[in-house]
Amino acid sequence: MTATRVDAEVLRRLPKAVLHDHLDGGLRPATLVELAAAVGHTLPTTDPDELAAWYFEAANSGDLVRYIGTFEHTLAVMQTREGLLRTAEEYVLDLAADGVVYGEVRYAPELMLKGRLTLPEVVETVQEGLAAGMAKATAAGTPVRVGTLLCGMRMFGRTREAADLAVAFRDAGVVGFDIAGAEDGFPAADHLDAFQHLRDESVPFTIHAGEAYGLPSIHQALQVCGAQRIGHGVRITEDIVDGKLGRLAAWVRDRRVALEMCPTSNLQTGAATSIADHPITELKDLGFRVTLNTDNRLVSGTTMTREMSLLVEQAGWTVEDLRTVTVNAVKSAFLPFDERRALLEDVVLPGYAAVL
Repeated sequence: MTATRVDAEVLRRLPKAVLHDHLDGGLRPATLVELAAAVGHTLPTTDPDELAAWYFEAANSGDLVRYIGTFEHTLAVMQTREGLLRTAEEYVLDLAADGVVYGEVRYAPELMLKGRLTLPEVVETVQEGLAAGMAKATAAGTPVRVGTLLCGMRMFGRTREAADLAVAFRDAGVVGFDIAGAEDGFPAADHLDAFQHLRDESVPFTIHAGEAYGLPSIHQALQVCGAQRIGHGVRITEDIVDGKLGRLAAWVRDRRVALEMCPTSNLQTGAATSIADHPITELKDLGFRVTLNTDNRLVSGTTMTREMSLLVEQAGWTVEDLRTVTVNAVKSAFLPFDERRALLEDVVLPGYAAVL
């Protein structure tokens, strides 16, 4: 099957796995409007369609800091139990509707404390909402497994607390850890205490690196902090010249370090210039373990189906290519090996075989 013969319905039905997706970047516009009215928060517009367009336009600035600033409104409605339950449940249902069979959702509990919830209460509430969504998705015949990554914000001083939460809730749906926020000027190595604690407790973690800052951030995330995956990592191409890999690029490829790549988001933040020239295609062809992700579905106006469609239409991807990145994602999920193998053998590979 060639790329030109892949229609939208086939893409929607393909089993998908997403490893890099932020809870506070994926609210439904209509839900955001309703929750904002309930808590008295003023939005740029109260028309859901106009609000979705505002987010997409505001995020297309080419600047990571401004991109991050669009989260002011979503976070404003995620400070209460009601807001967290609804957004978490709808998050799962939206993944299921998009054909996602495995997802990892990430968020920073420290950003959700203005409604007087404690850090553990935030995590417990989100897990309750995710569980409700998974139960509804299963009942509807579109089961999806969702694991949680807790984030620490690299600009602030609470990453060790977030790491403690990841350890405490590791048997209650939390599968790993991440640090997020502005990269430039906020090195991951400033949070070594958190990463050492996670390693001591054998909790896996990923680190945002190689998006707004270059190769040194990737090197630091891997060789200093000990990350098992890299969030984005698009600038690893700075260590590749005419197909020849430098030492860091070779380390990433040869040790199968998963790169959580988010094409539309990278265009918005200026980390890539076009879908056709996005590094994900070159890296895939060179044998890197690239994965395809949405990052922030509301902010980027995207879904996994849309990300796949863009690569098919603008970068010449085939269904086989889409299968490759989906298999990569499942192989690199923060799940036990037997659960990853079952997901591949029972769900992902049969789903692609039905199309190919």
